[in-house]
Amino acid sequence: MRRLLFVTFCFLFSLTTLAQSKNAQYDSTLAKSLGADNYGMKNYVFVILKTGPAVIEKKETRDSLFAGHMKNINRLVDANKLIAAGPFGKNDLKYRGLFILDVKTIEEAKELVNTDPAVAAKIFDVELIPWYGSAALKEYLKYVEKITKYKL
Repeated sequence: MRRLLFVTFCFLFSLTTLAQSKNAQYDSTLAKSLGADNYGMKNYVFVILKTGPAVIEKKETRDSLFAGHMKNINRLVDANKLIAAGPFGKNDLKYRGLFILDVKTIEEAKELVNTDPAVAAKIFDVELIPWYGSAALKEYLKYVEKITKYKL
């Protein structure tokens, strides 16, 4: 029985050792600067923007709220809180777009999302979901200006 336990332990230990090998390209300084864990991952909050209950008939008001929405998106990017944003295509779920926020808690995400004029006006409702993704995700942002021909 002891021999069987010992063999089982050795087998399981060897599996975990084989499954986890050191990455020769690992850059500890970069990983630390991005907040990466040992797997190159970190926690974010994934935000789904959905059609809200408000119907704004006045075009000038609607245009102003959406301009404020875009301005707020840029402000959150500048504050290093917004990693990704964009609209969804037409769908039956009433999903309008998404944000990926570089925050640790749903509460912090709610505070940031509530600064959006379109959310405050109830044009959008939001769903906030903890998400575990690559810590390198925000590295793409440094290329946005180089590939964006027209600014909104």
